[in-house]
Amino acid sequence: MTQGREAPPRTGGTQVRRTRTMVAVVLAVALVLFAGGLWVSSDDSRPYRGGPVSISTGVPSGVYYRYGQLLAPRLQGDLGVPVTIDESAGSVDNLRRLVGGGFTLAIATADAVADLAPADRDQLRAIARLYDDYVQLVVPASSSVRTVADLRGKRVGIGPPASGVQLIAHRILQTAGLDEHRDMVPAEDGIGDAAAKLRDGRIDAFFWSGGLPTEAVRALAEGTDIRFVPLGDVAGTLRDRYHQVYREAVIPADAYQAGGTLPGVRQEVATVAVPNLLVTRADADPDLIRRVTGTVMGGREAIGREVHAAQLVDPRTAILTFPPLLLHEGARLWYRSAKP
Repeated sequence: MTQGREAPPRTGGTQVRRTRTMVAVVLAVALVLFAGGLWVSSDDSRPYRGGPVSISTGVPSGVYYRYGQLLAPRLQGDLGVPVTIDESAGSVDNLRRLVGGGFTLAIATADAVADLAPADRDQLRAIARLYDDYVQLVVPASSSVRTVADLRGKRVGIGPPASGVQLIAHRILQTAGLDEHRDMVPAEDGIGDAAAKLRDGRIDAFFWSGGLPTEAVRALAEGTDIRFVPLGDVAGTLRDRYHQVYREAVIPADAYQAGGTLPGVRQEVATVAVPNLLVTRADADPDLIRRVTGTVMGGREAIGREVHAAQLVDPRTAILTFPPLLLHEGARLWYRSAKP
């Protein structure tokens, strides 16, 4: 009787089953992560295939422009495409450019966004709430101006046309029953020229709305005895008449300190604050905006060392853009992926 040989083990079916099981597990995990918004695909390692990016900022001596200067090279390095910045009159001008399709990104105050016609606002989406602008009504320390009403008959800098400064200056003056063209001599200058004119005695006061500190105001305070006129009492009126984006805030006593106490800037002053938003078009590429959001959040500490206001950029508050704007889908995806 011939002894039969032992049949070889049947490993092929087992291996196939194991492979299928592993694939199923990987797919299941991927689906769970994607559904929960935690999927971070490998496409960040791939070069961005879109075109150049452009940012509309503000006047060269303002915080918007400096922020754009610092953000642009970081975006260019992360995206691998040219990134340019352009100066502008400010928030209102930036939004017009964005709605017109000439720019990829822009910075604007929330009140300027809220003022847009609904059809224009529907074309835009937010990427992040960046930091708050503080309204600063600057006068010489010896000035008789103690309230907004005291500006009657004075030469007053109200900011450039189409700027967020002029928008809020106009509204603050209205709370005191003043019209900038009828009741005073307006100067429609950017912050650099306004500061120079106050220093030289060519204007009596100027409005500025910007992050703290603004370099042009700091430089003015180093050589000129100035002070801020309190504006905290108008915040409620602005909310009631216009938008809920306005809030009462305080300019800290040390906001413009540079190695010592600056003349005229020695105590905290109540004022009005309004958020700044980084804005894009609703039809912008979601992959681009997701990457832009990551660069903005990843660079906040480095940029904050140069632009103090940018230190306040935080993913936990950056999503608070509505009202007036919904988050762009690309930004929303990044914030969801950044959850701990």
